[in-house]
Amino acid sequence: MLLAIAAVIIGLALLVWSADRFVDGAAATANHLGMPPLLIGMVIVGFGTSAPEMVVSAIASLQGNPGLALGNAFGSNITNIALILGLTAVLAPIAVASQVLKREAPILIAITFLVAWPLVDGVITELEAWVLLAVFALYMGWSIYQGMRGGDDAMAGEFEAEVKAHAMPLGKAITWLVIGLILLIISSRILVWGAVDIATAFGVSDLVIGLTVVAIGTSLPELASSIAAVRKNEHDLALGNVIGSNMFNTLAVVGIAGAINPIDLDPLVLSRDWLVMAVLTVLLLVFAFRPNARQNRINRVHGVIFLSGYVAYTIYLLKTGL
Repeated sequence: MLLAIAAVIIGLALLVWSADRFVDGAAATANHLGMPPLLIGMVIVGFGTSAPEMVVSAIASLQGNPGLALGNAFGSNITNIALILGLTAVLAPIAVASQVLKREAPILIAITFLVAWPLVDGVITELEAWVLLAVFALYMGWSIYQGMRGGDDAMAGEFEAEVKAHAMPLGKAITWLVIGLILLIISSRILVWGAVDIATAFGVSDLVIGLTVVAIGTSLPELASSIAAVRKNEHDLALGNVIGSNMFNTLAVVGIAGAINPIDLDPLVLSRDWLVMAVLTVLLLVFAFRPNARQNRINRVHGVIFLSGYVAYTIYLLKTGL
């Protein structure tokens, strides 16, 4: 048991560190190759912040732990909104100004309801997983097209500053890119082994471990980047990180895991976990984009509501252990 706990702690720490190095190396490499900053921010950084979820879920699916894979994806979405945005808003209210985010948030709700479709019959088949990946590819293509066509100048400026802050020589960038990717895979294998061992020892499902411990751990990059963005007064970047990450998790993470192996579902995934995720996503839209508000923002009251919901949900999961 102690070895499994140590594996989870070490795996999470190494996962977060390697994901950060991977993003830095990938962004700097893309910059050397002449990729526009907005595109780097949307694609490279977007993939990078969701890399822990992607790799952990892929390895969990390969090793025959689909509950852990799906729990990681849905749990990360719940954590991103309820814990990360909630905590960030309590520390400093998040102003919402970007037109891009106003366009992306309703798309996130549509995607959240779309993913309910493969859950209804109790199994995510390979075909359904590939459909999710196809929708993800279409969404990325459309986002890139919109961004390159003009997009949001404020958000483009934020991404450009982000890219410049992580500038490094090409050789060093490629080195960190490779090292980060290798360590991502190694740390994910360590984490999955430890999480499954703990779940077995405590008699809880790997779904619950994925929804709690693993989800929090793989969401640490979003937490760090959101708090840092708000401290720099880059509020749209904080909210954009969460919306973008949830898009990746819902379509790409679930799609990759299901494409590797069909996922047999516990009925609670739809009636409990997906429902909580959907309610939080709708609340995010309601709080962030109120039509009659003088200034759209997620304030401290909203943050407390999100945090309270997260605490209640987590306590319920740990008490039931299902």
